[in-house]
Amino acid sequence: MFEIIKPGTQIDFVGKRFMWMGISIICILLTFALFLTKGLNYGIDFTGGAEVQIKVPATWDIEQVRNELQKSEVKGLKVQQIGIPEEHQFLIKAQGDESSLNLVAKQISDAINKVLKPQDWEVQRVDVVGPAAGSSLRMSGYLSMLYALLCILIYVTLRFDIRYSPGAVLALFHDTVITLGIFIIMQKQFDLQILAAILALIGYSNNDTIIVYDRVRETTHQHPGLPIEQAVNRAVNETLGRTLLTSFTTFLSVFALWLLGGKVIADFAFTLMVGIVVGTYSSIFIASSIVIILTHYYHNRSLKQKLNGAGKSKRDISVRPEPKLEA
Repeated sequence: MFEIIKPGTQIDFVGKRFMWMGISIICILLTFALFLTKGLNYGIDFTGGAEVQIKVPATWDIEQVRNELQKSEVKGLKVQQIGIPEEHQFLIKAQGDESSLNLVAKQISDAINKVLKPQDWEVQRVDVVGPAAGSSLRMSGYLSMLYALLCILIYVTLRFDIRYSPGAVLALFHDTVITLGIFIIMQKQFDLQILAAILALIGYSNNDTIIVYDRVRETTHQHPGLPIEQAVNRAVNETLGRTLLTSFTTFLSVFALWLLGGKVIADFAFTLMVGIVVGTYSSIFIASSIVIILTHYYHNRSLKQKLNGAGKSKRDISVRPEPKLEA
């Protein structure tokens, strides 16, 4: 059987946990600073804009449509092929404010009319998204990420216990914030497509964290006297091969989408690639470290309660024995 990590490998992940957590905290704070100063480059889904669906001759492809439109003054241009390729239909998205939204369709028409006769192509649909609707959609996007984290918090609490759930949610929060930080630095457009990619990453990264948590719980049950640091370190090492192999194969698939899928899904695939790398890191270094911190916290709190007498029940409760039935 092929194994990338030899059995019995004991890498000290736990020993450097404070260093890794410090690096992550610095990255999160820098992301918040960039968000407040530079901000995300929102697409028309969140800022307002126009969508124009056109049909062009069979000799035209998406690159030719994009090249001709880039010669015009259309801002925030994004071209996407829709339907089957034989229909040669394209969806054009462009940014604009309230005063210029109605002019977007005319700008697109003027750009294409320079190289095509009016009877050779047609505008099939024009939709306008106002700034108010875009702002509402942006808030809904943030709320959807928040609701996803809350649902995962409840799930992990029920599946494990309170010591594990905060670590899972904080690790997912970490992955989301770091991914957004990279988008701010690179000023890539943030739209509904990227939001969908981040929501997908939340589920993917949580699955990886659950695998590590399940092995931690199994190790602590098998070795009750083992310190939590050793239990977590053993669990991370035992699942390391599975984590790296799964993340690597997933990364290769997404990399192929980014490389060969075209500009339409390039940013979507890029988001997944970043999230896979950051999610793998957080599952190994962040989520497991928080379990150690919370385990010590609840253990110390339990000791204090016992010393203060709070651990004793005010009333002894005994379970009545099961009655014996005589024939």
